[in-house]
Amino acid sequence: MTMTTAEADKILTDDFAPWVLELGLRVEAVGEDRAILRLPWSPRLAREGGGLSGQSLMAAADTATVLAVSAARGGYGPMTTVQQSTSFQRAVTGSDVLIEAVVTKLGRRMAFADITLTDEASGKTAARASTVYALLD
Repeated sequence: MTMTTAEADKILTDDFAPWVLELGLRVEAVGEDRAILRLPWSPRLAREGGGLSGQSLMAAADTATVLAVSAARGGYGPMTTVQQSTSFQRAVTGSDVLIEAVVTKLGRRMAFADITLTDEASGKTAARASTVYALLD
C-alpha cells in the first residue's frame, strides 16, 4: 500500500526536530520509492546575496530522504543518516525549491537515495544529493 501525503505529513510533524519544521517543508507527493517536498523560499533561509543557504537545502534533502525511505518501507521506522553528499549547481533566489528523493536501493539494514533539488521558477536543477541511511529496526 502506498503511503499518503497525510501519512508523510504526520511523520514530518511527529518525528522531526522543531528547527526542521521551521523550514516550512510541505509534502507535495509520495510514491512507492519516493517523496517530493516543497521548500518555500524565505529571507530567513537566505544567505548574503539572497540565495537560499546550503544548510537549508541539505536539511531539506535529508528530510525528503526519510520520507522516501519510509514510503519504500511501508511506514516510518528509526533510521539515521550515515552519509550525505551534496553538489550545488546554482543559487536559488526568490523561488521555492522542489525536492525529490528517490530510493535507489532498500536493504534490510541500509537504504540509498538520490535527491534532486529544483528551482521551481526556472525549472533548473539547483543541487543534487546522494544519501545513505542505516535502518535501525
